Amino acid sequence: MQSSERHPAHVLWCDPADGLVGRIARMLAERGLHAARTVVLVPYAQLMQVARAMWAACGTPGFAPRFETTRNWARSAGGFVPAVDDIAFDMARDLLTAQSLLSRAGFAASRIALAGRLVEIALQLAPLAAAEHPDERAAWAQRVRGAIDAGRGSEWFDIESALNGIALAWAASSGYATDVLLGGGALAQVDQLIVLDGLQSDPLTNKLAALFGERVLHFPLATLDAPACTAALHPAADPEDEAQRAAACVLRHLAEGRAPVALVATDRALTRRISAQLAAQGVAPRDETGWKLSTTRAAATLMSALRACAHDASSDQVLDWLKSASVLDGRSVRALEARLRDRGMRDWHSWCAVVAASEKPQDLGLLPFTNDVEAQRAALARTRPLAEWLASTRALLEAGGQWAALHGDVVGIEVIAALYLDADEGEIRGARCTLAEFTAWVRDVLEAASVRLPSDADSPQVVVLPLHQLLGRAFGAVVVPGCDDQRLPASPEPPGDWNPAQRLALALSSREALEAAQRAAWAIALRAPYCDLLWRQFDASGEPVRPSALVQMLHLDQSAADADDPRTPVQVAARPTPRPQPHGDALVPATLSSTAYEDLRRCPYRFFALRQLGLRSSDELDAEVDKRDFGNWLHAVLGHFHEALKEAPTAELPARLALMALAEQEATREFGLSEAEFLPFAAAWPAVRDGYLAWLAGHEAGEGAVFVEAEPWKEVSLGSVKLVGRLDRVDATPDGRAFVIDYKTESVDKTRDRVKDPIEDTQLAFYAALFPDDSLRAAYVNVGEKASGTRTVEQTDVIAARDALVTGVMDDLARIGRGAALPALGEGTVCEHCTARGLCRKDFWELAG
Repeated sequence: MQSSERHPAHVLWCDPADGLVGRIARMLAERGLHAARTVVLVPYAQLMQVARAMWAACGTPGFAPRFETTRNWARSAGGFVPAVDDIAFDMARDLLTAQSLLSRAGFAASRIALAGRLVEIALQLAPLAAAEHPDERAAWAQRVRGAIDAGRGSEWFDIESALNGIALAWAASSGYATDVLLGGGALAQVDQLIVLDGLQSDPLTNKLAALFGERVLHFPLATLDAPACTAALHPAADPEDEAQRAAACVLRHLAEGRAPVALVATDRALTRRISAQLAAQGVAPRDETGWKLSTTRAAATLMSALRACAHDASSDQVLDWLKSASVLDGRSVRALEARLRDRGMRDWHSWCAVVAASEKPQDLGLLPFTNDVEAQRAALARTRPLAEWLASTRALLEAGGQWAALHGDVVGIEVIAALYLDADEGEIRGARCTLAEFTAWVRDVLEAASVRLPSDADSPQVVVLPLHQLLGRAFGAVVVPGCDDQRLPASPEPPGDWNPAQRLALALSSREALEAAQRAAWAIALRAPYCDLLWRQFDASGEPVRPSALVQMLHLDQSAADADDPRTPVQVAARPTPRPQPHGDALVPATLSSTAYEDLRRCPYRFFALRQLGLRSSDELDAEVDKRDFGNWLHAVLGHFHEALKEAPTAELPARLALMALAEQEATREFGLSEAEFLPFAAAWPAVRDGYLAWLAGHEAGEGAVFVEAEPWKEVSLGSVKLVGRLDRVDATPDGRAFVIDYKTESVDKTRDRVKDPIEDTQLAFYAALFPDDSLRAAYVNVGEKASGTRTVEQTDVIAARDALVTGVMDDLARIGRGAALPALGEGTVCEHCTARGLCRKDFWELAG
């Protein structure tokens, strides 16, 4: 690292002629002031320790001035407990106070929705109110009241104006911890006030300076005396590339002895990515920005429990909660998840109704566990006061074994404290609310609260900090990721919805002031000995991202240069894998379905992985409804329709349409589909339905076929294996022959391709093998969505195909039993969407020489 004596920050503090330490010491000596009765105000808390260290290194022996922030000074001057309606700067309390104020102001019905916005406005006004003497706040509020009106003419303007007025009254009537500094007692204990001006003006500091009058001095912290370095520019491809390059920049600086390194936090997600990569290399940054509690595992554990208890909870939300409950039976949780995914039950209430009515053995086994889960969910169903919600939430966490885990975790303790989950009776009070309202309160509190993880090192190698906290501190190098126009704008957007006139009347920072502060902080970063600037050219969605205007100006000034990739290239030798050729003789199946045998014929390895080993990916419960779901729904509709038509035969089209409508409702209920989820297929369904009914009339008239059964389960023993399968439908022709039908919703050309070569058509041949009938017929019925309508595609040589398939099944299973290899073929379109492709490693096979 550059010698500490030559670092711009060290010069700022310790230069013999112009350094802050020397100037303060000379001023105290000239005025005969005692250092202990001198307060030096610094703009942010982390600078207090820096200032004390610089005074110890460069200052005069003996007493040192008191380096303070206004908040720290107030804390040392006396304790403060906010009153019931005061702004507490504690989101848990402030949200409850905001709800109470809104109810008193006539907004009781919308208090939950508006409370967060009211707190946001009040926190913007609070620093202004705190800068006024408590006796003068009412007059201040009266002066600015006219300026905060949002306008009239619409409901939004009326509500916003009302919120501004309530927030102003709240801020003006509150007491503040810093009020002690505005009284005579604290001021009398200080002979001299020295203000080290930061990048932005602070209202309370300005008020204190006015009260001290001639006993105040201002020294600037932001100086641009040192020359700027030549910044290294790192345009990255995407967020992951940006994080990798930033971590590599930090590691390179550490390797070259430039500690400590400042890592500027411009984006929460990006900073966490970089920190994770540094941690993987054994570097633990000290994070001065803190982590949002809402992004921690402890908060996720708590929120999963609350979301799972909502009346409209999804199956995924309930499973998420159950998996984090350590005291629950893990086998029951896994069995429940497998059943939910197998049935595609996205809605938990639908599952409860299904399992209560089901007589299937697997459902009967899960019924007691489901009832136990429902009993815990029901405990959080009714409306109650906030104190009871906190107790009930704690009881829920204790019942799931999560409370002890939270108590044993540093972040978990912060979550408990932020929500007052272990508060004494009466410590926090709130009105009656529903679970949804309580959950919203918890979410907002966790989103507003931050936690700073303790650091083991007194002198950390890497410090994560905001850009403005580079002011007055010495870092060997500065790394600034996120230098794009979204995360590092040259002119930041002022907080709040105040217009320029309102900002001026309230003395809030203007856009121009914020831009000046941003550019000053940027200039300080560039005066570090080494500075790396990184930005992404495309975001995660592929949208192009432009570099910040601040970076573009460096290009124009030619004060930056493109840098080489800081990552060290690693030569990795190619290590192709041979084609797998496992043996399945120890796993010869006792039953075989048509789809399983189709896998064996297409690729033996696929059969081994998916059928013999039973490997499969978990289906998504909350996935969007796709064409496969439509096909399954259609099969169920046609099954219900034909069973109803069998009970009440009719050839009249209106009657058949009525039966079809009832079948639609029953299938939709079974699949738990809402109208919104079915909407993509609703437009096509009438044409599909009408085409099918027209085909059915022709099928009955032309073939004379009569419906026999829908979705029958068939089993046939074949040597040591049992062939099994569920058929879509079986009809009977006038000559007594069985007519096996399988529905298809694919293109008619694809269906025709299935029957071109009878020996290659596995499905109909397999279904024929399930019937002890040498005269049966089999066909695909293509239920089309287009003008072609529904068509029959018959396999005319099904008996020969069946006999060949039976011979093939016996021969193939015998060979497997004898230990024949089951190689991955890696040929044809079957590989394109094969779920076993990642197992066979086709993309990494060794090519034949």
